[in-house]
Amino acid sequence: MDACKVIIADDHALFRQGIKRIINDTQSFRVIGEACDGLKLLELLKNTSADMVILDISMPNFGGIEATKEIKRIHPHLKVVILTMHTKIEYLRQAISAGADGYILKEDTDEELIHALNKVKRDQMHISHALFTEMENDFVRVQKYGQWQTEDDILTIREKQILKLIAEGKKNKTIASLLFISIRTVENHRAKIMRKLRFKNLADLINYAIKKGYINSH
Repeated sequence: MDACKVIIADDHALFRQGIKRIINDTQSFRVIGEACDGLKLLELLKNTSADMVILDISMPNFGGIEATKEIKRIHPHLKVVILTMHTKIEYLRQAISAGADGYILKEDTDEELIHALNKVKRDQMHISHALFTEMENDFVRVQKYGQWQTEDDILTIREKQILKLIAEGKKNKTIASLLFISIRTVENHRAKIMRKLRFKNLADLINYAIKKGYINSH
């Protein structure tokens, strides 16, 4: 049986070379092309006969989600596997909605990558094992509310108020005074916000607040 022909799209050349070596070490897959962004990938697909595309979400010019939509529109037979560093469930939802057949994390093992490619080759979807727990939580939210929740939906009105005040640089004591609640309550809300949005530090929270329009960047 002929090897499955693969194209890799990622803006980091060293990373592409590493994935290429892993894939070409198998007998089932063979890398026949590389692209550094989504636009070059689409151009490459015009003149290359491929069976599968492996691409990152964060690429210049044309991102992975947009490229996936375009690939599935023009080449519906092509298998598309997202290989990314993004662990937030929102990216997974966008990828699946765009038509991706697999979603793998760059932190996953070489063995899981090849396992995923084999599943996708057999017309099965593969999602990184690292995202299983979050997927289960997401499924529960779907069953409870009838639809996927956005990050904004996950936060309560009170949590959004506190998020804004934290991003503005106000201390817990000041926030408690402004909202007529205890400092302990502010601390509990703050912890819930960080956990719900999967933030690791204050910088993540501030960047999110700017992106969502809670505060201005100037």
